Amino acid sequence: MTSEQEQLRDTLAGFLAARYDLARSREIAGSDAGWQPAIWQAFADDLGILGAALPEDAGGSGGGPVEVMVVAEQLGRALVVEPYVDTVVLGGGVFGRAGATDVLKGVAAGSVRIAPALAEPGSGHTAHDVSLTARRSGGGWVLSGAKVVVPGVPQATHLLVSARTSGGRRGLDGISLFAVPVGVDDPPAGLRIDPFRTVDDRHAADLVFDEARLPATALLGAEDRGWDLLAPALDEAVAAVCAEAVGCLRTVLADTVAYARERRQFGQPIGSFQALQHRMVDMHMEVEQAVSATYLATLRLGSEPAERARAVSAAKVTVSRAARFVGQSAIQLHGGMGMTQELAVGHYFKRLTAIEYEFGSADQHRARYTRLSRN
Repeated sequence: MTSEQEQLRDTLAGFLAARYDLARSREIAGSDAGWQPAIWQAFADDLGILGAALPEDAGGSGGGPVEVMVVAEQLGRALVVEPYVDTVVLGGGVFGRAGATDVLKGVAAGSVRIAPALAEPGSGHTAHDVSLTARRSGGGWVLSGAKVVVPGVPQATHLLVSARTSGGRRGLDGISLFAVPVGVDDPPAGLRIDPFRTVDDRHAADLVFDEARLPATALLGAEDRGWDLLAPALDEAVAAVCAEAVGCLRTVLADTVAYARERRQFGQPIGSFQALQHRMVDMHMEVEQAVSATYLATLRLGSEPAERARAVSAAKVTVSRAARFVGQSAIQLHGGMGMTQELAVGHYFKRLTAIEYEFGSADQHRARYTRLSRN
C-alpha cells in the first residue's frame, strides 16, 4: 500500500477503536433506529471515507478500488452496520456512471444513503432476473411489482430500483434503473414498506410497488440500458463485501487464538493441544487465501468485463468457503460461549454467515466463473 492508504487504514482503525463500541453498536442495531447517525456523519466530516473513492467533482477525493478495500476491511473488523457498501460502493457506482453528481455530493457529505432494491421473489441473487415493471405514463413512470430483502431501508434516503422496461424477465437488455426518494415514515404514494431485522443485526425491508408514480427524472442513464450501469457496480460491491469479510475473518481468528491461550483444561491451555493447533493453522490458511483472492479481485476491477467478473467470482467463492470454515471453527473452539450475545465471536459468525450469500452464493459465483472461462 502507499503511505496515504496506510494512513487511511490506521486513521479509520483508530477512530473505530475509540468510538465504535461493539456492545453499544449491537444494542443500537437491535433497536428501531438500527444505526448511529452521528457515526455516519463522522465518516463524512471527520474521516472523509464516504467520498474517498468518489470523483473530486462530486465532493470526493478521487481514490480507487484499493481505498474502498482498505475502508471495507476496517469496517469489517469493527463489525460496522452502517451502509457503506450499499451507499458508497454500489449506489455510488451506479449514480456516478449515470452522471448524478448531485446525489454523489450528498453521499460524500453524509446526507444521502442509498438502499439497492434489486432482488425479487423467486430471483434469488440473480440481479438481471427482473419482473417489476416500469411503464411511461403522463410524462413520468409507473412502477408495479415487488422487491425483497432490501438492505438499509430504515436509514435510506434513496432507493435504487431495477425495473423491466422491455424484453423477457431474465434478459440483460430491457432493464432500467430508477432513483426513488424514500422515507419509511412517509413513503411515496403506491409504495408499501415492510421492514424487518436480519440475522446479522441489520435492518432490511420488503417493498411492494402498486402503481407507484415517479417523475421522468427518476430514470438513471438510458432506458433499457440499466445493466450497463449495474453490472460493474455489482462487481465492485462484491469485492468490497469480500474485503469486509476479510476484516471479520482476521478478528475472529485473532480472538480464537487469544481464547485458546487463556482457556485451560486438564491443567493447561487448550491452545497447547496439537489437534486444536492444527485447526487454527487451517483457519489461518483460509484467512490468507481469502486475503489474496480479495486483493486480486480488487486489482482486476478495472479490467475488461470477463476478466473482472472471473476474479470477483473467484474471490467470492474463496471468501464464502473461508467464512464458513473459520466461523464454524471459531464457534466450536469457543464451545457454547461462542453463540452467546456477550461474546463478540457469535456476532461475527452471524455476519460471516450472511456474507456467504450476499450478492450471490458460492455456487452461483462458481457457475459464473465456469461459464466465463468457457467463453
